Amino acid sequence: MNRHIILLFLLTMFLSCGNSAGEATLRFNGTESAFNASPLSKEEIVMANKLDELFTGLNSKGSFNGCVLVSKAGKILYKRSLGFLNKSTKNLLTDSSMFQLASVSKVITATAVLLLYERGLLDIEAPFKNYFPDFPYNDVRIRDLLSHRSGLPNYMYTLNNQMCQPDSNMNNLTMYNCFVSKNAPPYLKPDRRFNYCNTNYAMLALLIEKVSGLSYSRFLKEELFRPLGMNNTATIRDIDLEGSNTTKPYDNRWRPINFEASDFVLGDKSIYSTTHDLFLFSEALYQNRIIRPATQQMAYTAFSKEIKLSNYGYGWRMKNFKDPDKKDVYHNGWWHGYRSSFHRRLKDTLTVVILSNQLNSSTYQVQKVYDILDSNVSTGEVDDEE
Repeated sequence: MNRHIILLFLLTMFLSCGNSAGEATLRFNGTESAFNASPLSKEEIVMANKLDELFTGLNSKGSFNGCVLVSKAGKILYKRSLGFLNKSTKNLLTDSSMFQLASVSKVITATAVLLLYERGLLDIEAPFKNYFPDFPYNDVRIRDLLSHRSGLPNYMYTLNNQMCQPDSNMNNLTMYNCFVSKNAPPYLKPDRRFNYCNTNYAMLALLIEKVSGLSYSRFLKEELFRPLGMNNTATIRDIDLEGSNTTKPYDNRWRPINFEASDFVLGDKSIYSTTHDLFLFSEALYQNRIIRPATQQMAYTAFSKEIKLSNYGYGWRMKNFKDPDKKDVYHNGWWHGYRSSFHRRLKDTLTVVILSNQLNSSTYQVQKVYDILDSNVSTGEVDDEE
């Protein structure tokens, strides 16, 4: 056995121990599908090594503290945990470390709405007022909320005095009642144009509760998280914020960031999860285990034609949306010290998950990951959209 073969063997063993999926079982509606830790090919080992150089390099420069997972066709090519879960205690991140997903939560909220739509429990073309008669914005449809075309004012600004209170714990119904009583003028007429707004998804969380008869947190747990084996995923209301797997948020100088009332309003944010659990969620979508292909196609449709370079569907941003070979559906998150990036390139069933609990923009350099996977020269693009 020559020297190169020995080195290749050792690298394969390293990646298999540190960066492979292990045995994970995805369950949904009684069915099972196993992800086996098959050995990486020579090409995949080269990709994994380059990805490791990228993220360990960022970590060594103080530009990245978080967890990464990259997969293709259900096979995990690379996963790594780099840095601190809790800086003060020096506890390190692991595969089980839970991060606040921030706006990546919108992907899960939209999927839950579409699941209820498939069951005939709601009509996405119907006005939101049909379900909440005291809602003062008459012509806002559910689809307008899903696609950020409602024109509603942002509840975080409208209720600024109520939100900016340390240690406060506002729920969605309290937020709704305050918001309705304010009756603030809309920013735009419904369906006029795209206007990203957290109010849309906070309202959708209430809609899920209204039509399902369950709390938002319980519906997600019973219909998505538990069936899919997402054992380290829950809303902020169902986790121990001081738990051993719960990350602490920091700014770029490692100063802790405090919670506020809006952290406890759900739908637009405040789901905590891991890279592996989001991988399971992504694979369930690829395998049509949650919602049907036709419903997913709606979610991945560009609804704002006035936007030329990128667009928004139902809970998903998208790039290259006119090119079926390169179409990338994704969402980023940006909240307090948390940064999150969840990308899926549909044609080649790629999934890229990057989660960080420190304020830095390296979380959004997914193009560098794609360049490595495609063996192209990195463009160094950074996408910091939520």
